[in-house]
Amino acid sequence: MHWEADYKELLRKLRLARQEAGLTVEAAAEGFDRPSSFIQGVESGDRRIDPVELCRFAVLYRKPVTWFLADGPQRQEGD
Repeated sequence: MHWEADYKELLRKLRLARQEAGLTVEAAAEGFDRPSSFIQGVESGDRRIDPVELCRFAVLYRKPVTWFLADGPQRQEGD
């Protein structure tokens, strides 16, 4: 399914944004008040995130939400 590649790109950007923000997995998890396994699960794709969580990641990593979605799905419905 072609959406899997788009989601993998989102995960790559989440990891990159965390690193650019200078945060370890543990520090990012503290920002969510969750265990580090939460961030590890998100970044590995074992745990999917919802739009509200994406917004929280954007705030924590000091990036606009659109940064995570840029160059994302460009396909028309039915492709």
